[in-house]
Amino acid sequence: MSRRPSHPVRLTACALAAGALLTTAACSAGDGGSDAASDTAAVEARATEQDAAKKAPTTSPSPSGLTEDGAKAALLTEADLEGDWNQVEDADKWRDRLLVGEVDVSDFLTAKTDAADCQELLDALYRDNLLGEPSGPSALTGFEQGDSRLLEQVAGYDRAGLDERLKWLDSMPDTCDQFTATDSAGEKRTVQVTEASVPDVGDASEGLHVTVRGTAADNPATLTLDVAAVRVGTSALTVTGGGLDGDEAASVEQAVRQGTERLKTVLDGGTPSPQPTNLY
Repeated sequence: MSRRPSHPVRLTACALAAGALLTTAACSAGDGGSDAASDTAAVEARATEQDAAKKAPTTSPSPSGLTEDGAKAALLTEADLEGDWNQVEDADKWRDRLLVGEVDVSDFLTAKTDAADCQELLDALYRDNLLGEPSGPSALTGFEQGDSRLLEQVAGYDRAGLDERLKWLDSMPDTCDQFTATDSAGEKRTVQVTEASVPDVGDASEGLHVTVRGTAADNPATLTLDVAAVRVGTSALTVTGGGLDGDEAASVEQAVRQGTERLKTVLDGGTPSPQPTNLY
């Protein structure tokens, strides 16, 4: 498997918004309906298999200390973000088709099991469940700025499972530094995964920088995502930001700081301030 370059090449992208961060109706219509349905069905089929594998007996989830109202109150607002970010109502429907594809196992030579991890990473980015399925309350919000999007989820988890998932995220830059994925139409995409810095907040945190180079509407496109996950007790927040315009690392960092502060306030029994307290 080739090693990741220090400066990934970015290609000029069309003004396309696709899924977890970029899908628009216009792009979906011009991207091939049957292929889109086939790709999406493949992801959903894998999700069903993963859910079935989780049927084995497990220990009872630890209390998260987070309520449904608390999860919603902990979510970011427009006031917490600098720039022209606008909150949207359909963030739970965002899906990014550039993330859909079958990982090429031959990229991994003798470490065939690594391919399964990389496939799981792509699927988790597509399905917005990088930390697995919450065992407690969960709330989600999203923001748009040009052709970039920022998605945040706040949820309660089983502590052991949450820690394992954070370790898994930490392993991704080594396991999946660069690989190829192929969609149902045979289009190849080059995926690169590197470590991303996360502010020193919360009890534990992990960050990833992901680029997907391929085509969108028959034009060269590079999807750039910055991902951050922060644990606070048995609750956690995940923030994913980026798009075809380029990375949104600064906005993700700001969202992580503000989001963690809001989550801590809620878990302490307080109400987050309507005005941001730590923009920088």
